[in-house]
Parts: sequence; C-alpha cells; structure tokens
Amino acid sequence: MWGLGRWLGAVMTVAAMLAAGWWHAGRWRPGSEEYPIQGVDVSAASGAVDWRTAKARGVDFAYLLATSGDRARDPAFEGHWAASADAGVRRGALHAFSLCRLAADQADHFNAVVPRLGDALPAAVSFAFAPDCADRPMRAVVLREVATFLERVERHMGKRVLLRISPAFEKEYQLSAGIDRTLWAERDWFRPDYLSRPWRMWRANHARRVDGFEGKVGWNVVAT
Repeated sequence: MWGLGRWLGAVMTVAAMLAAGWWHAGRWRPGSEEYPIQGVDVSAASGAVDWRTAKARGVDFAYLLATSGDRARDPAFEGHWAASADAGVRRGALHAFSLCRLAADQADHFNAVVPRLGDALPAAVSFAFAPDCADRPMRAVVLREVATFLERVERHMGKRVLLRISPAFEKEYQLSAGIDRTLWAERDWFRPDYLSRPWRMWRANHARRVDGFEGKVGWNVVAT
C-alpha cells in the first residue's frame, strides 16, 4: 500500500502533467508551413487588445464580432475595427445568426453597423445554436432565411459572405450542401471533416492565448 508521501507525489505529478497539457492546448496552433495565413476572431469578451503586438505575434487577419440577431451589437466592434486596421491587420466583420429572428431584420441590423469598405475582408456569418433561442425551423425555412440574409448583406458589402458553421448546426441543417458559399469550419486541434464541401478557413483553437490579447481568442488558419 502506498504511503502518504508517494501518494502526494503521484498526485502532484498528474497535476503537473495536466497543467502542462492545458498550457500547451491554450498556446497550440497549426504550423505556418502548412498554413502560412493565420488570424483570430474576437469580440468584447476577448478583453483589451494591443493590435500591434498581436500582429508581431503572427496575427495576419482578424474577424471582429459586430452584431448578433436583429438588435445586439458588440460594444468593442468599432474600436477593434479602427485599431486593427491602424496596426496593419486585415479585418472583417462577423454576424451571429439567430434562428429566432427574421433574416431581413438581421441583415439590416448588420448593414447599419458595418461600413462598406473596399479593403475589408468579406463579411462572415456564424451559424450555431444559441442558449437564448430554442426555435428549430424546418430546413427549407432556414435555407430560405439564410438566402435572404446573404442577398441583403452582399448587396450592401459588395462581396460574397463567408459561412462559419458549427458541427451541431451542420448536422441539423446540412447548410453547406444547401448554400453555395465559402466555408469556415470549426474543430479544436483536429482538421474538420463534417462539411459537405472543402472548407477554406478553419477555426483550429477556440480559446488560444496570444500576446496582445487580454483574454482568449479564436485562432484560425486559411487553406491556400
């Protein structure tokens, strides 16, 4: 039977291994040899940002949460939008789509918040199930609503929109098969394979620690 000293030593060893693994997971990103273009997605929840430091640490681009649903607006969006550009980081705006709000109203809300600029990245829209929305419309309804959103936003922005689709949302609605747009996939640490078509961007770590950011950020890579 182990003595107390050996037992405490084993516990401390396991704790150290877990801490090292957690630290590595928080710092991990795919190699730049395979993915030379890498960047972040951020919101007010990411805290304060020093964009010049972020750029020096390998942030080539940033997607900034702008709006959610038909009313919510990320309070940090305008500051991030201006400061990231000043630091030389290419930026694009992100909308969080809600199944509980009309697509036309969501698109008009996004268009009222996000300026149309020629040097901005294409706008992106995120599809994921939110805890504040229990609605689950039929697939045909969702596809029709998404098409309405895209038409209005693309007319305003002058560029086709990027679709970020969570695995759960894709399983429910097969959105990637129903809407022909560039795809942004999500899966921590392992290459995603759940979409019906090849993805162009991959959110490879949803909670990465990066110098220049007060909080955790999503880390993304581009398939070239």
